[in-house]
Amino acid sequence: MSTHGWQGIAGVCTAWFGASSLVEGAALAARVLDLAPTAAVDLRASGVLVRLDGDTHLDVETHLDVDSHLDAITQAAEELGLVADPSVPQQIGVVIETAQPEAVQPFWQRALARGPGEDGHLADPLRRLPPLRIREVSGLGGARNRIHLDVVRPAAQVEQTDLGPATGPYGVCHRDADGNEVDLVPGDPLGEAGANSGTEDWQVVFGAVAAYRVQSPARQRDLAVTAAEFADEAGFPLLIDLRPGVVVLDTGKDRWDADAHRLDVDFVDLAARLQTAARGLGATADAGLASFVQLFFDATDIESVRRFWAAALGYVEDEREGLTDIYDPRWLGPPLVFQPLDPADADRREQRDRMHVEVTVGEAAAQRRVEAAVAAGGRVLEESAGRWVVADPEGNELAIRSPAT
Repeated sequence: MSTHGWQGIAGVCTAWFGASSLVEGAALAARVLDLAPTAAVDLRASGVLVRLDGDTHLDVETHLDVDSHLDAITQAAEELGLVADPSVPQQIGVVIETAQPEAVQPFWQRALARGPGEDGHLADPLRRLPPLRIREVSGLGGARNRIHLDVVRPAAQVEQTDLGPATGPYGVCHRDADGNEVDLVPGDPLGEAGANSGTEDWQVVFGAVAAYRVQSPARQRDLAVTAAEFADEAGFPLLIDLRPGVVVLDTGKDRWDADAHRLDVDFVDLAARLQTAARGLGATADAGLASFVQLFFDATDIESVRRFWAAALGYVEDEREGLTDIYDPRWLGPPLVFQPLDPADADRREQRDRMHVEVTVGEAAAQRRVEAAVAAGGRVLEESAGRWVVADPEGNELAIRSPAT
């Protein structure tokens, strides 16, 4: 499905409209929420991602179909001078293959604070973080991938998660029944802790996040527009995610810190201004909605593995010295981090699991992604209608899917 730049991504009508500022994008976000209040809208300094579930209606009384939504939103974007780019939308998720889903699924529900979905699908209820799918497979072969998840949540939530004793050098590593790993990391308050600090609504979960519940769509739009104005005025590329009844303000990984954003901005001061504005609009902070997920790879040859994943996902490399991160240039997907394997650590070198990454892209982009992955050192392991499994130079698997699958 593709019309007017819209793509069917993992069953959801999705479009990216380029913009030159947060304020410009906020004007479209406001129009989208007027037309489809249940839409998921990700507002960025470079554009707006809009996602419409198939059962969304343009008007609850007339029940116009989804195509009318697409036409109305596209027209609103055109009136604002914004153009859709169908090459941008994608969804990155994680799949765990297991012979015992009943033993594995409860572990990941607690780690990620997600409820059970259909077919083992553990989706982020806010649709901000990568979905995780637990797939039952019989007759599993040898474990193949060196990947684990980093999950960061507020400290109070981590304490209540009950995943059992943690291991590892930082005391945060947990393993499910099959040995798949997650580092569950406690976050911290931004700035001075305690009430009346001016930033107590903000949690540092690798990025600084303030999540607000709002009383009405009008207040949601007002908060989004105000946050966009403040951020543009400060010259800071804030991430603003809008969901029914919720506004999430986010810096992206590390960018609350001056060493990461490298701008002439005191983010703590900006955060305090944003908090004051949000409270003035009657928004209520919900720290439990602040969370972060990144994908973490062990690699013997970091450069070759990193190059593969950047090409396959359309990511860019973090330019900071000493870091191996790659990230979505539009800050829509999870970061990836690569850690060198110690040649002397025989146990770690043998560690492999049944967790792999899956990316769904528009139908026209799928073949290009496969070609880019192969050109960057990958090899195709499997191919079927609309689905390719590609291995990176060290054997870690990526499934590339088109909407038809």
